[in-house]
Formats: sequence, structure tokens, C-alpha cells
Amino acid sequence: MKNLLPVFAALIAVSSPAHAERTKVQDHYKDIINQEPYRVEICRDVKVPHRSGTGNFIISGIIGGVLGNQFGSGEGKIAMTGLGALTGAILGGQEPQSSYIERQCGTETRYREESARIYSHSSVSFSYEGKSYRLKFEK
Repeated sequence: MKNLLPVFAALIAVSSPAHAERTKVQDHYKDIINQEPYRVEICRDVKVPHRSGTGNFIISGIIGGVLGNQFGSGEGKIAMTGLGALTGAILGGQEPQSSYIERQCGTETRYREESARIYSHSSVSFSYEGKSYRLKFEK
């Protein structure tokens, strides 16, 4: 019952002409942003790396193997061939990368924004028996 006392006091204060000057009812509003999605197609110029493929890697490995074979003899010949092939393949795979510009298109979602002021809640302020009260409510 004690929780209902302010409600009854508010009703008395609002309805009583003697208390009307000390009673205040106020509406409160808040600002919001409404977002409306829409899709657009966007095209951009993109830098794309270009490599010649594994051809240089293989050819360089073969050339390195042939050269390594020329420097070895006996069991060392096999080791030098393998080392030459490995070195040639590594050097052939490290060619500088070239690139080209390519036009790429895709869709994106964007948002139109519109601000609006909407009703949030109301409040009533009043005094009853020397105490001030403020109650929130929705219409």
C-alpha cells in the first residue's frame, strides 16, 4: 500500500485546483536515427599481382642441375647436381613480381539516415505533505 501512496497523491494533486500550480505534467521526447538500407554497385581499379607460373622454377632447376653436374665427379657429382638444381629452382622462383590493374565490381549495402524526434515517456511532478514526487508513465 505504501508504494501506491504516491500514485494516489498524484491523482489528488492533479485533480485538486488548489494543488494545480505545484503539479507539472511533462512529455519527454528522444532523438533517433532511422536507417534505410539500399544496395549499390561499386567498381574499383585493383592492383593484381602477376606471376609467370611454375615454368621459370622448373627451367631454372634443370639448368642449375646441368651446371652442378659439370662441377662434380664420382659421388660428389650427384650431390653437385642436386645442389645446382635446388639453387636454380630457388633463384628461378624468386623472380620479381609484376602486376597489372584490373577493374573489379561488386555490390555494397549502404544506409540512408533520417533523424526523427519521437515520444519517449511522460512524467508528473508534485508535492504532497512536504515531499516532492516525480512519476514516469507512458500515455
